[in-house]
Amino acid sequence: MPKYVLTYHGPGHMPEGEEEMAQLMERWGAWFASIGEDLVDGGNPFSQARTVNADGSVSDAERADPTTGYSVVNAADIDGACGHAKGCPVLDHGGNVQVLEAIDM
Repeated sequence: MPKYVLTYHGPGHMPEGEEEMAQLMERWGAWFASIGEDLVDGGNPFSQARTVNADGSVSDAERADPTTGYSVVNAADIDGACGHAKGCPVLDHGGNVQVLEAIDM
């Protein structure tokens, strides 16, 4: 079954207190549970970012629409993977989820 990488983009929402953090983690847990066995890797959020350029120089990454994290899911096709992405908590705060097929080589 094909694997898809879901990358999360947009404004990072950092909870302001323990109660809000618990609610956010509950939403993520419920979303992961809804994906079930198709969840390959729940992934992680991102923090720092740098860009390594073709000339070897390193610069701060452009973060206008930052990639804030990722997960990996199985799905029969990209439409199925997009269906999984529709429940992502990132969407609650104006973010978006990019769905990319990982090709076996």
